[in-house]
Amino acid sequence: MPAPQCATCHKARAALRRPRSGRALCGACFCAAFEAEVLHTVVAGRLLPPGAVVAVGASGGKDSTVLAHVLQVLAPRLGISLRLVAMDEGIGGYRDAALAAVRRQAARWELPLTVVAYADLFGGWTMDAVARSTAGSGRSRACCTFCGVLRRRALEEGARLVGATHIVMEPACRTQHPLSWALPPRSPPQHPLPSGTRPPWPDTHRTR
Repeated sequence: MPAPQCATCHKARAALRRPRSGRALCGACFCAAFEAEVLHTVVAGRLLPPGAVVAVGASGGKDSTVLAHVLQVLAPRLGISLRLVAMDEGIGGYRDAALAAVRRQAARWELPLTVVAYADLFGGWTMDAVARSTAGSGRSRACCTFCGVLRRRALEEGARLVGATHIVMEPACRTQHPLSWALPPRSPPQHPLPSGTRPPWPDTHRTR
């Protein structure tokens, strides 16, 4: 059975059907509707005021790629400027390829890119080192918990490096909208941990 006509332009064949509205749209009309909805959300919620310097968390994955792309399209209408900030968590065999994708995206969109490495920010600790440190301790399954805390800190430090006033990142799960917040004031200075010292998390943990 052939695809129906697009419900918006009535010319092209539909490429998808939107789950919420049930409208069948072609690719071009879907992109236009998506961009219009993002623009309305940002303006109505006063999320990114004109003149904002926005640090976009870039991981190289599809979620952050779509987020950065739509903001790059809407930036002139919103009156904002964008900076890409990527984290190098130090995960062997994984992060190098993702960072290469981020660099290609930055070049395509002509956006400045800053990479913040866990090893530089946390006294030599990487996620591979965290995994080794927690192995056999009952906390080995909680690496994502550690990474989430360190990633938020790294993203805020990267945003400060590029002079950002706001941060935007992809949602943490499929049911959430992209997250946006104003860059908070810097917390009291913390000395970086020298390599080989205690890890940046408590020795004790709670069990339920």
